[in-house]
Amino acid sequence: MLAARLYGPRDIRIDTVDLPGEPDPGWILLKVSAVGICGSDLHTYDDARIGDTTVQSPLILGHEFSGVVAAVGADAYDGDDQPLAVRQRVAVDPASPCWRCEMCDSGHPNLCRRLHFCGLYPDDGSLREYMLARARDCYPVPDAITDAGAALLEPLGVAIHAVDLGKIKVAKSAAVLGCGPIGLLIIRLLRLSGADPIYAFDRLPWRTAKAKTWGASEAWTLEHDPVTMIMDVTNGRGTDVVFEAAWADHSVAQAAEMARLGGRVVLVGIPSDDRILMKHSTARRKGLTIMMSRRMKHTYPRAIQLASTGKVDVDDLVSHRFPLSQTNEAFALNIAYAEGVHKIVIDV
Repeated sequence: MLAARLYGPRDIRIDTVDLPGEPDPGWILLKVSAVGICGSDLHTYDDARIGDTTVQSPLILGHEFSGVVAAVGADAYDGDDQPLAVRQRVAVDPASPCWRCEMCDSGHPNLCRRLHFCGLYPDDGSLREYMLARARDCYPVPDAITDAGAALLEPLGVAIHAVDLGKIKVAKSAAVLGCGPIGLLIIRLLRLSGADPIYAFDRLPWRTAKAKTWGASEAWTLEHDPVTMIMDVTNGRGTDVVFEAAWADHSVAQAAEMARLGGRVVLVGIPSDDRILMKHSTARRKGLTIMMSRRMKHTYPRAIQLASTGKVDVDDLVSHRFPLSQTNEAFALNIAYAEGVHKIVIDV
């Protein structure tokens, strides 16, 4: 079968690799349908590293994915504790916690000490034709959700978790730094949650335009200083919650400056240099609550409900599609932030 493997920075090659074996008990064989390219994939593609995890041998990227069950092992029960069957369409949570450690027992599987994650070295991801997946990580999707839409339930889940951390209340104000797919999903969820007004910022004008259609009250490019703009429109108060969903450099410090006294800051973006910088006195004197968003937990049923009812149109995020054979071209286009790029999907 074919697989897209990363050999080093910006070096993806299409290789022929062995088919997976038969699934063990509690596992399935998945025929991969669609894979979304995520910002964290781009970090790994650009540097062959993300945070302190480095790629030390060829790695299959990809963790936003959907597929069709091709074979089932014994006792293959899905995330809703229902038996899986061949030919079912499923979305797959790429994170496999152990379900035994202190964090898992406390209801926080996203913080599992033994977590395995698709596409994070040394665990291969989903940019291949077939793969083995743990049944418990699979969620059947209705016909109302497309293959690409099912893949994008993963970033929708990340956005749901971030908004949960923001503790949004009706008519509370919010700001979002970064209008990539995660930022746009956060904006949509904020609007559904009753937040108002919602302010958004991004480097790219087509992203700020998209932010307005997804629910932002106002959206600006970085020709306008985010802190100055927020202080102007709020008469110096700042917003109740700020979500940093961008490049996580000076935007983290800006998020703290934009929040009101006693406000909340939710950090979702991943900094390339693995550091967070902000002015200590700002955070201290404002008494900010700063939340670090680590992936998601228990969100797939909610994401499926939102996508299948049309409350969140995940397919509207998709701007470009490529076949598996052109994965390198897809990543190159994405990391260049070419005009009009929002979400790129690889059709496997």
